[in-house]
Amino acid sequence: MAAASSYRCLLSKLWGINSTMIPWWRTTFGDEEIRQLTAAVTHEQISQGPLTAEFEARVAQMLNVPYAVATTSGSVALLMTLMALGIKPDDEVIIPNRTWIATAHAPLILGAKVKLVDVIKDLPVMDVSQIRMKITPHTKAIIPVHLNGRAVNMDEVLALAREHGLHVVEDACQALFSRNNGHFLGTRSDAGCFSFGVTKFISTGQGGVVVTRSSKLFEKLKLVRNHGVVDNFTDRWNHLGCNFKFTDLLAAFGLAQLNKVEAKITSVNRVYSRYVEGLKDLSFLKIIPVNVPLGEVPLFVEVLSEQRTRLMEYLKKTGVQTRPSLPSLNQSWYFEHEGRYPYSDLFASQGFFLPCGPDQPIENVNTVIRAIQSFQ
Repeated sequence: MAAASSYRCLLSKLWGINSTMIPWWRTTFGDEEIRQLTAAVTHEQISQGPLTAEFEARVAQMLNVPYAVATTSGSVALLMTLMALGIKPDDEVIIPNRTWIATAHAPLILGAKVKLVDVIKDLPVMDVSQIRMKITPHTKAIIPVHLNGRAVNMDEVLALAREHGLHVVEDACQALFSRNNGHFLGTRSDAGCFSFGVTKFISTGQGGVVVTRSSKLFEKLKLVRNHGVVDNFTDRWNHLGCNFKFTDLLAAFGLAQLNKVEAKITSVNRVYSRYVEGLKDLSFLKIIPVNVPLGEVPLFVEVLSEQRTRLMEYLKKTGVQTRPSLPSLNQSWYFEHEGRYPYSDLFASQGFFLPCGPDQPIENVNTVIRAIQSFQ
C-alpha cells in the first residue's frame, strides 16, 4: 500500500493530477522490486556489474536473440547503435514522421541528416512504399519505428535495405515483447532498441537496451558504451564512445519487472479489449487498432476524434486524465525537412491517449468508458 501511495504522489508531481483523478498511465512497483534493490545494495552491486549481465542475458533469452547491451535509455540505445554502425556527418537516415523525437535526435547528434516519410492511412507506422523515393547515394540507414507495439512491414524494409546496402535499426522502444508473424519486433534487423522508461511496458525508471544477432556489432556496442574500452583497466583506446553504462541498481529493478511480463501482457490486452468493446458504437471516436491476435502488445490505448479538444476537456472535468498525441517531426524547427505528410497531420491533430497501462484497474477503464459514452 505504501508503494501504491508513493506512486500516486509521484503522478501528481509529474503530471499535475490530483489523487482522485484517473491517470492516463498506471504502472506499479512493490515488494519484489524493493527486495531486489535491497539485495543489490547489501551486496554492494551498485554500478554496472553482474546484475547488469544477468539482466542482459534474461532480455536476450526472452527475445530469442544472442546478444543484448543495456544502457541509460532507449534514446541512447539508438545513438549507440548508430555510432557502432559508423553513421557520420552528412550521412542520411530515413525515419517515419510519427515517432518520439529521440528517433530523429540520434542521427542528428552525429551530424547526419534525417529524411522523413509519412505513415500509412489507418495506422501511425512508417509507409514503407515511400522509402525508395527518399534513398540517395548518401543514405546509410533506415529506422522503422514499431509505434505502440504495431509492426512496420519488416519484410519490405529488409528487402529495400538489402537492395541498397543499407543498415536497418528497429526503434522498438514502444514494442517490447510485441510479435508479428512469429517474430519479436526489434529482432530482425542489424539491431533493435528498447526503452525501460516509466511509461514503458517494463520500467527501470530510466534505461534501455540494444539487441542484435551480430557478434561484431555486439562487441562494438560494448566499446561505445564505455569510452571505447572493455573495462576501465586498459592500455589502449579502441573506439569512440562515452559513459553510457547501465547500473546494477537498475538491473535489480528490471529483473523484478521481467518476472511480471506475462501478467503485464494479459493486463494491457484486457484494458485494450475492454475499450474496443465499450467504445465500438460511438460515431465521434475511433480506437487506433493494435493487432492483438497477431501478437502485437498495445502499450497504450490511442484514439482519434475530430472533437479532441472538447472531449479531452470534458473528460478532465469528470476526473479523467488524457494525453494528446505528440506533434509530428516535420513540425520541429531545428532540422531540415520537406514535403507534405497528410496522414501524420491527421494523427497529430486528432489523436490522444485514454487511461491505460499494465496496472490500470479495469474499474477505471469502465469509468472512462461511461464518461465518454455520456459526452454530447
